[in-house]
Amino acid sequence: MMKEKKIENMQVPDSISDSPVRYKLLRDVVKMYEANKRQGTVSTKTRAEVSGGGKKPWAQKHTGKARAGSSRSPIWRGGGVAFGPKPRDYSYSIPKMAKKRALFSALSSKIKDNEVVVVDKLDFASPKTKHMVSLLKSFGMVGISSLIVISKATESLLKSSRNIPYVRMMECHDLNAYEILKPKKILITKQALSSLR
Repeated sequence: MMKEKKIENMQVPDSISDSPVRYKLLRDVVKMYEANKRQGTVSTKTRAEVSGGGKKPWAQKHTGKARAGSSRSPIWRGGGVAFGPKPRDYSYSIPKMAKKRALFSALSSKIKDNEVVVVDKLDFASPKTKHMVSLLKSFGMVGISSLIVISKATESLLKSSRNIPYVRMMECHDLNAYEILKPKKILITKQALSSLR
């Protein structure tokens, strides 16, 4: 079973340590990832799509009432919706270099706030949730939103972490600024951190 023990002082890659916290860039990136998650399937019917309303409700003149051409007008009960939402694609993208800078900026921010724990390696011989819980508990990461970053996911690691609430596991090549900023704490292996350049 793995135990908590400080073995060395690790040098953070220059691409991360030298990266300033770019708040505007982080805001733009988070906004993009949130927009890309939207389904965009909401829909309403216009007056042309609501069934009925073919007959003119009353004569144009001499009734004392306002002119009306259809009972499916947006101002009528049961009528269509004026300027309502229609299915659309909300997704968009920003330059690749901006995403990379945002990732380093987010990591730099987490490291400065002491919210990153680096371990030498993370591997279990067999899937054991209680071993993973014990490891996370030693770093004070139980009961709070946490992200485990590894270089290569194994079946034993995935099965050991998937039933723990608020814990998510990702491979380092799938990381982005949005996933870094979401959790309260991050557990990352030495190899995964070194590969982020």
